[in-house]
Amino acid sequence: MSRPPVLGRRAVLVGAAAGALAACTAVRDAGPATSSPAPAPSTAQEAAIFDLSLQITDQHRPFALVAPGFAALEGYAVRPSDAGPGRGRDVGLHDSGPPAPFAAVQARVTPGGEGATAALGLATPAGEHVLVRWSSRTGRVTIEVRTGGRTRVLRRRTVSPAGSPTGTFGLAFALCENQVTALLDTGAGWEPVLTERTKVADLVDLRREDVLAEHRYAWAGQDVALEVDAGVFGMTGLRDPHLVQHADGTPYERDGRVYLTWTCAGLGFFQQAHWTVWSLDPADPRDMRLEGQLFSRRDGLVLGDHAGQVVRDGDRWLVASSSWGDFEPGSIHVRHTETTADVLHGVHVLDHERTPLPTEQGTWDPGFTRVDGAWHVGYVESPSQDPFDFHPVLARTRAARWHEDLEPVLVADDLHQTEGPIIATVEDTTWFLASDGDARHYPVFDLGGRRVGRLDAPYPSNIPHPQLLADPAGGWWMISFEGTQFAEPVMGYGGHGDVVLLHSR
Repeated sequence: MSRPPVLGRRAVLVGAAAGALAACTAVRDAGPATSSPAPAPSTAQEAAIFDLSLQITDQHRPFALVAPGFAALEGYAVRPSDAGPGRGRDVGLHDSGPPAPFAAVQARVTPGGEGATAALGLATPAGEHVLVRWSSRTGRVTIEVRTGGRTRVLRRRTVSPAGSPTGTFGLAFALCENQVTALLDTGAGWEPVLTERTKVADLVDLRREDVLAEHRYAWAGQDVALEVDAGVFGMTGLRDPHLVQHADGTPYERDGRVYLTWTCAGLGFFQQAHWTVWSLDPADPRDMRLEGQLFSRRDGLVLGDHAGQVVRDGDRWLVASSSWGDFEPGSIHVRHTETTADVLHGVHVLDHERTPLPTEQGTWDPGFTRVDGAWHVGYVESPSQDPFDFHPVLARTRAARWHEDLEPVLVADDLHQTEGPIIATVEDTTWFLASDGDARHYPVFDLGGRRVGRLDAPYPSNIPHPQLLADPAGGWWMISFEGTQFAEPVMGYGGHGDVVLLHSR
């Protein structure tokens, strides 16, 4: 697929005076991580409403190759005697592998001589593997795949991991979907040096559940000491925050913490991202903790579909996401499932089905709330994804299930770069909010589909989404993100962004 020349994916949240909001995905050109002030109203329709006024109070970047709390192996020591002469091609195997094709194996590497080598990745008991390998003698890092008894080097690059005075440095293998990336840390943090998807996928499709099940976390070395960590891949940034809510729109809370879903940016494009669940302290949203990993099973593949919402309705979890996991222009759509499993914690591979939304166009960013006995469903409708053109839709049903017999209430097709639809209750009235990347503000509609104004809030780069959370001490937080990329010269677009916190003034 072609790289979107106009769009990126990011969300920033703004908050102020009353109610709780829920936000979805964002797609727009990645610009500088700066914000624009709210534009002065030029018409009554554009006037700010709710008496809301927000300002940015914090910005930080969650980053981890091995997801915190989801490591299968931590600090495993491989001594030089365990990886001595003749052992450089002998692969050590953990007794488990990743539950989805989103995995990382990282190590602190201490070379013991000029012939030192180290390799990390996934391998099978039958001897097949997908690895990144470093050689002291050649100074190269390579990506290699072994299938059918043959090893193929797919990418190579000469590097100089000088690191500390002892020569210790970090080497890492990362798998996001079918994209394999080699990273080095020589003291300034992890930096990708090689990445490859097409050649890897041509040889082994790790999205296939049966193929992935054969692979385990693996390492190898010669004349080298290793300290190995391995587990589910973490994130290069976060985007698409969306509160986990009860059906009536109130935030779901457990042990004093509220929950929200985030898209974890991966090493690559939209297909290399995946969906996660986090908890936070509503008094201090910087206190975020990764709790769950949500993947989708479709046609025998395990995918990283993301950008949606999790809703608690009685004893069930209602889950809806967007099919970014195998995105190609013309294929994007909303999917859903329901389950009694505790999707807020642990790893879940969920069977989804296509959601029968009242449109033939592309769709993403679902969110839904039950108001006065009727489900109100917000989503993005997109007539084109090359180039991207998209606008918010609000639909409604009185059916028992949120996705049945939906009828459109609003189709805002006069907007062309607008997403992040939010169904929000502010001062006892429920509204439909969105984010307009062209006008650089946040339009607000009533549940009848009439445009009534906009939010008064800064507009960071990309298309920020308005996700509010009540501060127990008073006022409102807005939890969001911006579009700073991770290592874009090597990885291309898709590795954003920083978490941005805003508070009402």
